[in-house]
This record gives sequence, C-alpha cells and structure tokens, in this order.
Amino acid sequence: MKLSYIIAIVAIAISIGVIVSTAGSASQYVSFREAYAMAEKGNKNKIHVVGKLKKNEDGEIVGMMYNPVMDPNYFVFILVDNNNEEREVVHFNPKPQDFEKSEQVVVIGSVRNKTFVADEILLKCPSKYQENKI
Repeated sequence: MKLSYIIAIVAIAISIGVIVSTAGSASQYVSFREAYAMAEKGNKNKIHVVGKLKKNEDGEIVGMMYNPVMDPNYFVFILVDNNNEEREVVHFNPKPQDFEKSEQVVVIGSVRNKTFVADEILLKCPSKYQENKI
C-alpha cells in the first residue's frame, strides 16, 4: 500500500474522531423548565434557551440590572422563554451592545445554584434584518 493512502486513511480517521467528539458535547435548545430539570439530574452541559425580554405595556424592559460603575461584569435580566415561563438570567460579563433593541435572545449557559447563568448571549435585532429605504 502506498504511503499517501495510509496518510489519507489516518487523516480521515482523525476527522471522524473529531466530528464524533464534537457532536457529543453539542448543546440543545430547551425551555427553562427543561433546563432546570436537567440541572436537578446533574446535567452540566451547556444549554440554549430562546426567549424574549420581559417588557411592560409601554415596551420598556422590566427587571434589567446593570451598573457598570459598581461592577461592569454583572448583568441581570428577565427572559421569557417560548413557553411563557420567565426566569432571571445572570451574565458575568458586560451587557451586550444594543441589548435593548433585541427582538429575540438566545442565552447559552447552565443552571447553577437554582439560577440560570449565561456564558454567552446571542441577540436578534430587527434592525439588522430590515431593508433600508433610500
């Protein structure tokens, strides 16, 4: 067998191993109820929760706390998931830019001490997807 065939087979085997190991740690989209149930069972994997920010009748965000002077790496807000269950989410990083303008929010994290802690926050802002008229 040629050396180039052996190298190709080894490269393919390594690629398959990387794909299988990455797929096993992939996170999933769940509701807050499912996220808390998974945490009670000892699941420590990253979880995606999709939702919207809690707003009052005037469209103002309710329950958001961020004071960059006191602690720029502590941000708290209330997220309402797709099942209309609202939970407080803590993010130990600065508040994302244009957070208030977001239409939909995806938090990636885990439940720690009965609180959802987001390691990442992904925003879907409506202004990014609308065509500008000239």
